[in-house]
Amino acid sequence: MKLLKKNQVIIYVIAIMLMAAGYLNYTTNQSNNSVETSMQMESGDDTQLADIGDATLVSSDDIIGGDTTETNTTNTTENETTGEGENQNEEKIGEAVLTNTNATQDDYFTKSKLERDTMYSQMIESYEKVLNSSNSLETQKQTATQEITKINEIKNSIMICENLIKTKGFENSIIFVNGESISVIIGATEIKTEEVAQIQNIIAREMNANIENIHISTK
Repeated sequence: MKLLKKNQVIIYVIAIMLMAAGYLNYTTNQSNNSVETSMQMESGDDTQLADIGDATLVSSDDIIGGDTTETNTTNTTENETTGEGENQNEEKIGEAVLTNTNATQDDYFTKSKLERDTMYSQMIESYEKVLNSSNSLETQKQTATQEITKINEIKNSIMICENLIKTKGFENSIIFVNGESISVIIGATEIKTEEVAQIQNIIAREMNANIENIHISTK
């Protein structure tokens, strides 16, 4: 009877040991699994964070580095082009104004000289008709001859004066003679006092005119 009880106790102890070993083994496996799972999760999170960080860095470089450079280059180029365009436009406008002013002056003096010479040619032609007419009196022919000579002398004197005035630095000038009054128009914005005196001396000497009869103006 005692032997039976002793054997039962041993069996209970063994059973308890087996149960304890099984429990410990189960607990250990669960702990290991938890640790591995935790490590995998942490490793996975680090990888994802690294990937996200790399993607953000690359994206920032592409956007900030690339686009900013292109934008700055484009803006600089546009500004330079705009600046050069404005400078060129300003230069062209200035040149156009200057050219138009000179062209207007040239047109005025060219047209005026043409009209003046045409008038003299018509006057000479009229006197020549008197000379060639059989109905003209001798006195009329003498007067016509004198007038033709006078006109040619005036034309020659005007040509000499205008050429001499050009040597004084005035490219454009024109002289009109009306009896004893002589009008001189100079292509300039202003004339100095000494320049006026020089022009008057030229006209007085070459056209045998009095200083008070010489009138100078600018165009």
